[in-house]
Amino acid sequence: MDLQDELRSRRAFRARLAISGTFLANGFILSSWVSRIPDVTDTLEMSKGQTGTALMAIALGSMLIFPFAGKLVSQRGSAAVTVISGSTLALALPFMALAPNVFLLFAALFVAGVGNGGTEVAMNSQGVEVERLAGTNIMNSLHGFYSLGAFVGAGIGAGAAALSIDPRLHFTVMTVICLVIYTTGWRFMLPDSHVAHQPDAPTFALPPRVLWLLGLVGISAAVGEGAVADWSGLYLNRDLGTSTGFAALGFASFQLAMLVGRFSGDRIVARIGAVRCLRYGGLLAAIGLGLGMAINLPFPSLLAFMAAGLGLAVGFPLVMSAAANRDDLPRGQSVAAISTLAYSGFLAGPPMLGWFAEATSLRAMFLVVMLLCLLVVFFAQAATGAGVVEEERAAITL
Repeated sequence: MDLQDELRSRRAFRARLAISGTFLANGFILSSWVSRIPDVTDTLEMSKGQTGTALMAIALGSMLIFPFAGKLVSQRGSAAVTVISGSTLALALPFMALAPNVFLLFAALFVAGVGNGGTEVAMNSQGVEVERLAGTNIMNSLHGFYSLGAFVGAGIGAGAAALSIDPRLHFTVMTVICLVIYTTGWRFMLPDSHVAHQPDAPTFALPPRVLWLLGLVGISAAVGEGAVADWSGLYLNRDLGTSTGFAALGFASFQLAMLVGRFSGDRIVARIGAVRCLRYGGLLAAIGLGLGMAINLPFPSLLAFMAAGLGLAVGFPLVMSAAANRDDLPRGQSVAAISTLAYSGFLAGPPMLGWFAEATSLRAMFLVVMLLCLLVVFFAQAATGAGVVEEERAAITL
């Protein structure tokens, strides 16, 4: 290894640590809030309707900022937008506990959604920069760090709630930790090399037709992920008659499988390619759900949800990577457009499937999810270009 290769390797290592920390911190913050929702809503004596309305604020803030975040990434670079948006998300966290009424809670959650949406677009764009410099696939493991942060953050939140630690103290401590992660990592992040700053880039651009199928893959994977996460426990408890403790294993096993799938996904992509990885993953999820619903017993259903977690784990990261590697749109716009589609599916899909289940059954609903997994299989070719292209590494200069 010559001196230039060694310098590139060190720089890539530091940048990878920095962006991995960003994904981890995002998981910390969002799971911290979710874990203390009962405490915050009880303090404000909120009804279920008020709670549902407040929870939509994060989604609303994220959806509104996506196209603007894409333009900012094109103008200012993904590193700056990542840190500024992430810091906004972190700083909003304590105000969720400090809000004296529902209206100010909604405002705090909306600001958090703005920060989250900006971070989603920018950190995925920065992840592709690091992936190209490192010369190896890292996008799946980056999303694995998000899952790890969510898992650990939820555990901390559960512990804090069990010890009756005030959410204001809990959230403030998490904010300080995450601000340190964001600001420390900023100096090691990379400038955007794929697309020069573009002040005249449109605020929002529809993806070219060749990218529409990629959006379909992203929506299918996101709806499938959201549906299993939201409805697995209810299916085990109400349809199969398990205890609430066993039913909770549906979500836990799915999330654990997602975590394993994302941390192992990069090695699999390097071995068989992004398209086949998506195709085999979708097939695993579809077969697992199909068999689980056919057998219709608690333990096989649990295994089915684990298969879905493993199979769908690579979906969103590879779709983001494929979007970011497009040459016919500025990276910020491309990632923002696909993020909007996938995030819309993640938010709207599970409730819509719930209405379908109301008219039919949860078992029938999971068969629809199986069909969505098959769509991932059939249209996986749209993710061509996801991951790192080896020849590009030599073209990246220090």
